[in-house]
Order: sequence, then C-alpha cells, then structure tokens
Amino acid sequence: MIFLKNNRDSLKETFASFLDPVPLSHSEVLDERGHFRGDHDLNPASFPKTDAVYKPAAVLVPIVMHGDDPTVILTKRASHLNKHAGQISFPGGRAEAIDAGPAETALRESEEEISLNPQLVDVIGTLNTYLTVTNYSVTPVVGIIEPGFQLNPDAGEVAEIFEVPLRFLLDQKNHKKHSGFHNGIERFWYAMPYNDYYIWGATAGMIKDLSERVILK
Repeated sequence: MIFLKNNRDSLKETFASFLDPVPLSHSEVLDERGHFRGDHDLNPASFPKTDAVYKPAAVLVPIVMHGDDPTVILTKRASHLNKHAGQISFPGGRAEAIDAGPAETALRESEEEISLNPQLVDVIGTLNTYLTVTNYSVTPVVGIIEPGFQLNPDAGEVAEIFEVPLRFLLDQKNHKKHSGFHNGIERFWYAMPYNDYYIWGATAGMIKDLSERVILK
C-alpha cells in the first residue's frame, strides 16, 4: 500500500508505482496470474470458472487534478436502459473489434458517453480485472485529467455526470457491505453512498481495489 501526499506532483508521480501496466490487448480468458476481482469477492459461490470465456470490456477511472483535492468522474446511467438503468458507473463498455486494447476501449467509450476528449487523458495504469456474474471481463483503466474540460452526456446512455472527491472514495469508513436476495439467495456487495448517489456493485468493487492500494495523507 502506498501513502500519497495530497498534492498534484506527488500524486501523478506515484500513481504508476501502485497500478498495474496497461495490457496491450483484451483477453477472453482468466489472467494466468490469477489477478482478478469480482462479484465473488463477497460471494464465494460465484467464483469464476477457469475454463469460462469472457466478454472483454473496459472502463475509465478518470481522476481530475483539482489542486489538493482530486476528484473522480462518475456517471448515472439513463433510466430507460434495459440493463443497469439508473446505476452509478464509470464511463466505459464492451470492447469492439476496432479497439487495440483496454485503453482504447475505455477512451472510445468515454468519448461516446460523456464527450471526454481522449487526448486530455493521461493513461497511467490499470486496476485488477473485474469479473462479473454476466461473464464480462472488465479492465479498469486509470487516467489523469487536468481541469478545464467540457463534458456532455449522451442522452441515450447517460442521465448525469458528476464528480466525487478521491479522498472520500479511498476512505475505508465510507465502504459499506450491503445485501439483498436474488432468486432466493442472499448476495452481498460493496456500497459507497455519496450524497444522493448510491455507488455499488462492480463500480464500488473497483474503487475498493483502488483503496487497498493507496491512502491519501
């Protein structure tokens, strides 16, 4: 675990030391090193099958360097979507054939969803692959962004764009474990409620991974 002083220079210089390198291509099978997180973190019965084939995807974890108080960009998905309507998520989505790797997927999807210019993003590494029970293999790509950009949500996918202080997301006191029943089985997930936003599921699981790597001083 790395301790960072809460200022721009040390943050940007040190991030790369606790992040994983960006893969050059997507993978449809489990990481041979076993480096993955997922819904199984809190639900062992959902541990992924080693011979399963996964649908590759990537999200961008965009950290905005607001002086001494960096923030993270998140989105609220449109309410009319068939899947995950109204949920909080990072910008991103399923890989396309045109994408050379996870970074390209995350940047392309971010431009489509929130009009974030890829040239403004300094990609510095990735978190552990996150596996979902729906057989998606999601690579969280971490990028640094300087303030002064303009964002516009794609009304077909995104209802709202907002920022959450990085310090709040990394604080273990803000990490909750919630549960509910699905098909008669109790399932657990991480949740990080922030104001009127309920951050949970895969998004919260990826933030949990980030919080276990770094603490802001």
